[in-house]
Amino acid sequence: MENKAKSVKKGTVISDKSDKTIVVLVERTKEHPKYHKKYKVSKKFKAHDEENQFKAGDIVEIEPVKPISKEKHYKALRKVESK
Repeated sequence: MENKAKSVKKGTVISDKSDKTIVVLVERTKEHPKYHKKYKVSKKFKAHDEENQFKAGDIVEIEPVKPISKEKHYKALRKVESK
């Protein structure tokens, strides 16, 4: 049986006010099925940041992990770039 690859998401940190938690805004583009116009869809994810190393404006990668708290189901991996 093959292991499924974890879905790593890339997004912008919009809040780092909580201790060991960051809020990441992930945007993706969708295409309307009938009119074929492309539009953006965004969603916020809470991710675990053990060392409090990521700041607002950083672009980071997050991966799903087992639930850490009620809303935290992701872990921050690394910083891709900063604004």
